[in-house]
Amino acid sequence: MSNEYFSFKQFTIHHDRCAMKVGTDGVLLGAVARGGERILDIGTGTGLIAVMMAQRFPHAAVTAIDIDSEAIAQAQENFQASPFADRLQAINKDINDYCTSGSFFDSIVCNPPFFENATRCPDAQRNTARQTDTLPFSTLINKGLQLLADNGVMSIIIPTDSLPRIEEECAFVGFHITSRLFIKTVERKTPKRVILELSKQMLSPTVTTVCLSENGERSEWYNNIAKDFYLDK
Repeated sequence: MSNEYFSFKQFTIHHDRCAMKVGTDGVLLGAVARGGERILDIGTGTGLIAVMMAQRFPHAAVTAIDIDSEAIAQAQENFQASPFADRLQAINKDINDYCTSGSFFDSIVCNPPFFENATRCPDAQRNTARQTDTLPFSTLINKGLQLLADNGVMSIIIPTDSLPRIEEECAFVGFHITSRLFIKTVERKTPKRVILELSKQMLSPTVTTVCLSENGERSEWYNNIAKDFYLDK
């Protein structure tokens, strides 16, 4: 992999101007999140998840928002170079200031910053991408609830350590966690990530655990969700 870009089957993501590079978390969320006709990617960064959603849902219009002007400029370049440019929009704005003029999103996706009260690094752009200062969990949950259609689904990927905080915020505002997908790197280890589906509807919740690696290779589950994206599948 080049330091400046990551190539997928149908598109390439340049990430040299973004604090957070292409990584497994983004690929996982982009490969499994539910879609719809109108999709919002909060904190898009490189634009990876937005482009993946545009590929998976060919009739969707995808809006990507980020507070970082450099990241959104690079996301826009990645969008324009993709086969889905006419359905992707990049907006440089704080999510707190974003509104939709009465229309709501069928799907909201977010790979949020998740470090709370952690030691800062000298790179301000990286702090924005990693620390919850500019996108606290309370803001993410409240804005997600506000922008989501009544029958829509919001999907986020977080460390399992952050799950109690998200559960607390959801309970406070009446957002329902309808699915928990726990992700292990290998079978013998405890899950390090969880993908949550949030809904305004009170549905029977599901809990699933999957593994990324089996016998030193990608698991069948991982291969199945990534086969339309990774070049080696």
